[in-house]
Amino acid sequence: MTARFEAEPWLAVMIGNSRWHCAAFAGTRLLTTWERPQRTEWVGDRLPADLRLASWRDHREAPPVYLGSVVPAQTALWQTYPNLTALTLADIPLGQSYPGLGIDRALALYGAGQIHGWPVLVIDAGTALTFTGGDRGGNLVGGAILPGLGLQLRSLAQETAALGAIALPKDLPSLWSQETGAAIAAGTVHGLLATIMLFLTDWWRQFPGSPVILTGGDAPQLADYLGQADADLASRLRVDPLLVFRGMQQIRARRV
Repeated sequence: MTARFEAEPWLAVMIGNSRWHCAAFAGTRLLTTWERPQRTEWVGDRLPADLRLASWRDHREAPPVYLGSVVPAQTALWQTYPNLTALTLADIPLGQSYPGLGIDRALALYGAGQIHGWPVLVIDAGTALTFTGGDRGGNLVGGAILPGLGLQLRSLAQETAALGAIALPKDLPSLWSQETGAAIAAGTVHGLLATIMLFLTDWWRQFPGSPVILTGGDAPQLADYLGQADADLASRLRVDPLLVFRGMQQIRARRV
């Protein structure tokens, strides 16, 4: 790699279902990460003000942006940016992927495999809870998608007459409750944990001892719940909130 490549400022942006997830790098060195709500219009042909870092203000050219997105309308806002690499599945060397595989899932799996080793299972606890596995050869094994913690809670609050919004407790809720809010917490949390344990059991049957990585906004809370439910199982999991960005780092390095 050239010295310029190692020092070049660049941005990684992943547009998820509800937010832009952003990371700033100087070459391979991560500087900072942050999130912002989705926007409805683009302002100017360079970066919005909240994506400009003070340390980059003397950088005359627009810094390179590597973009992944699962929301086409949000992707379109970036098309006039002068130094954009809009990633697609074709850019990710992941064997046996299929059309329609989310770019976020593919990037996270590729990043996990390259950093943590293959085979590997990624559990992404975002708006959706997704399971995405890769085998020893870096091929997609498959996965599953279901509503995440927040989406399940919002769905109950919005689609029922008597089940209101709740905040999840810090401690693992009891299975059996005599109060509606606690019953919602119990059903949501224990239902997701049971699902995770089902997938973990089958994954480790196929790939004994392989790494399993938790990522996404709800990963720390789910890891904490798992630790309270089964400390031995939880000790075998790793939390890495930067998997998508790690995938982008690996893709960028391949282009040199």
